[in-house]
Amino acid sequence: GIIKDDPHQHAAVDALQRLDAELITGPRKPEGAKKGFFARLPAKGKDIRGVYLHGPVGRGKSMLMDMFYDSLPEGVARRRVHFHAFMLEVHRFLHEARQAAKGPNAGPDTALIRFAEKLAGGLRVLCFDEFHVVDVADAMILSRLFTALLDSGLAVVATSNWPPEKLYEGGLQRDRFLPFIALVKSRFDVVALAGPVDYRLRLLEDNGVYRWPLGEGAHLWAQELFTELSGGIAPESVTLELRGRTLDVARAARGVAWFTYAELCERPVGAEDYLAIAANFHTVFLEGVPKLRYDRRNEAKRLMLFVDALYDAGTRLVVTADAPPEKLYFGHDHAFEFARTVSRLLEMQSRGWLEKTEARQVQEAV
Repeated sequence: GIIKDDPHQHAAVDALQRLDAELITGPRKPEGAKKGFFARLPAKGKDIRGVYLHGPVGRGKSMLMDMFYDSLPEGVARRRVHFHAFMLEVHRFLHEARQAAKGPNAGPDTALIRFAEKLAGGLRVLCFDEFHVVDVADAMILSRLFTALLDSGLAVVATSNWPPEKLYEGGLQRDRFLPFIALVKSRFDVVALAGPVDYRLRLLEDNGVYRWPLGEGAHLWAQELFTELSGGIAPESVTLELRGRTLDVARAARGVAWFTYAELCERPVGAEDYLAIAANFHTVFLEGVPKLRYDRRNEAKRLMLFVDALYDAGTRLVVTADAPPEKLYFGHDHAFEFARTVSRLLEMQSRGWLEKTEARQVQEAV
């Protein structure tokens, strides 16, 4: 009764079941291949195809990957990692390799092979969540990196909101990224999960997205909702790359980010930061919005910019506040402009708004 059958997930289940079987008994042999005892030993090599699951948020990609991950026998060494965190690890390894290496073997290709072999030495399965490519430095090495990972014998599973051909779309030097797309299509089962049911949307509809007043009850409500939306994955810190600087997100998991009001409105944060947040997360939590009087006019301005950025991007917003939207602002400087923010905060709680954001996310993922 906890998990319901969804026919739109069957193809993904089949692909993961195929990989599960091959990890235990080895890849299926072609017709006429010699059979025997050794044919049943677990295989580790190029023959095992990975699985790449893509589709809009809330369709069960991460849930299915985690079920596959948890069901593997204890003897199958595995690792699950957010793709962004993994790439930071890769770049650190390359930087250290450049510092230490000399001579003809000091190039990035050699370092990537060493990295893959080191990783495969202790792992059999590598699972990536939230596969997304926006950084040119990542894009330029992904084909060589994943060729090395697959050739080293790792079985790779990835979830993404984008099909392979839409990854890094419009990015700098994208022609150099195309070999990676070809690699995914040739060495992975690429499966779309695009059913009509957004399970995260249902969760938000059932629980609401705005809770007041502030207090322990509101905090626990937000904490439980964040845990549900992120599938129970422990949040991690994420660094967003902006033009010439970075923005640190202290808590994020599976496309959901958590901020306090102090982090976003009491510090010198601006429109560019809010736009980056809206572009990188499908749901954002904002905890602790106080009543805003005349002495908080700069904070009120930042809150207005933040809500506008999320509204325009179709990013869902979950709020804990000290009052309902229409009773948040008591100042004079921005009274007229804040009326629009009140209207948007009210609209962003509605079923119609949540469904509209769901439709937008589906369109962007197709």
